[in-house]
Amino acid sequence: MSDPRDPVADLRRIAFLLERAHESTYRVRAFRTAAAALRGKDPDELATLARSGDLVKLKGVGEVTARCVAESLTGEEPVYLRRLEATDGVERVQAAIDLRDALKGDCHSHTDASDGGSPLWEMVETAIGLGHDYLVITDHSPRLTVANGLSAERLRKQIEQIAEINAGLRGFRILTGIEVDILDDGALDQREDLLAQLDVVVASVHSKLRMPRAEMTERMLTAVANPHVDVLGHCTGRMVTGNRKRPESDFDADAVFAACAEYSTAVEINSRPERLDPPKRLLRLAVEAGCEFTIDTDAHAPGQLDWLDNGCSRAVLCGVPTERVRNTWDAEALLAR
Repeated sequence: MSDPRDPVADLRRIAFLLERAHESTYRVRAFRTAAAALRGKDPDELATLARSGDLVKLKGVGEVTARCVAESLTGEEPVYLRRLEATDGVERVQAAIDLRDALKGDCHSHTDASDGGSPLWEMVETAIGLGHDYLVITDHSPRLTVANGLSAERLRKQIEQIAEINAGLRGFRILTGIEVDILDDGALDQREDLLAQLDVVVASVHSKLRMPRAEMTERMLTAVANPHVDVLGHCTGRMVTGNRKRPESDFDADAVFAACAEYSTAVEINSRPERLDPPKRLLRLAVEAGCEFTIDTDAHAPGQLDWLDNGCSRAVLCGVPTERVRNTWDAEALLAR
């Protein structure tokens, strides 16, 4: 075993890096409080507590900080600190650029068939111009009438339209999809036979966003477990800017992300500036849960297809492994998942 590190120094370094990255005050405080609680403690006593799993019994030490301390005491740089150091400053900027370059497509976009502002062909031409290999068209499902959601008949026609356009394309592919509304009981707002035909199904909550925690959790768990669902869209439903500011939905994130990992449902990193969903604390939680991800623009206009940088920056900041980002894969690998 390597010589022990200084766990207090490691906790203080984590707090410093979180603060510099404009993370939430409560998160910074958690590491500073733990550092203060351990200051002056006998290292052998701490090592004994770490081996028995009793570090959390110390006032001011939680599960995450206890894990960091235990790693420090074995001589290992805490994983939490290693990720922050690896994604700090200039290195983080370059890592975000590299991740953006690795993306081969966008799994969430809208046309004027629902609430987008431009026709399908214009979205496709823009995606080709941006260097994408594919674009998934995910117009809304019928219950979202405010967004002119597609009925079963209109969705069938769009599938046919995409097949016709694909026949004339070389080196680029339009993938069929939908952003299907998750209904109150977790059911999906479109016929199952149609969902089965689509390449990518993004499932999102758009209504009753203030549903009680237990009910919202069950609603999301039911949707995530549905075999037709490939991606959980903008999971908290929050809006952080503009006139439509909206708080996060309340749900058991540990349970939902565990289900996403179990059922191979990707967690969307939504790049819209007003969403930036999930929040960083939840994105880190999803990483720890072993989830896979898509980095999407949720574009409603051609220019918005270039918003992927937002999601890439957040992914790097939160330690999302590139190999777990599905739209770094080619279309065949994406569809095989």
